[in-house]
Amino acid sequence: MSKKKHADNDPHKKKDMSNKAEAAPEEDALEIAQAEVAELKDKLLRAHAEMDNLRKRTAREIEDSRKFAVERFSTALLEVVDNLERALEVEDGNEAGLREGVKLTFDSWHAMMNKFELKRIDAVGEVFDPHKHEALSQMPSDEPEGVVIAQHVAGYTLHGRLIRAAKVLVSSGPA
Repeated sequence: MSKKKHADNDPHKKKDMSNKAEAAPEEDALEIAQAEVAELKDKLLRAHAEMDNLRKRTAREIEDSRKFAVERFSTALLEVVDNLERALEVEDGNEAGLREGVKLTFDSWHAMMNKFELKRIDAVGEVFDPHKHEALSQMPSDEPEGVVIAQHVAGYTLHGRLIRAAKVLVSSGPA
């Protein structure tokens, strides 16, 4: 018993015990900090992976959007092609039927164009506008100078943006 008592009174033993007591909270704090760092690293890796997946998915969606952007337009255009095929099947000598078929095709073409905001530019009689018209030539006429007197090719806008200028003949004024 005296040894035990002596060990309890030993100042070196007390110092070791207090160091162990102090070390235990430091080790716990270190373990907690390491666990927190590991958790934050895991969250960071997951966030990076999620952003990478989002980037890839967005790129795929953009590519699909580009590929299939004209799908509705193409489907509507098939109706016009069907009408053209029907017009070609008209019997020889039936010019009235052929003319009617071509007219119906032309009407379905215009209906399809309006559906997709594709508007025709009819320039005859308008003042020449270099933003909508391409002058192929000028010639004297009874119309005032700068007025479109003939249109060789119609122009078109898509949702208000010019996609093809009308190719026109412009008056240079009276001769």
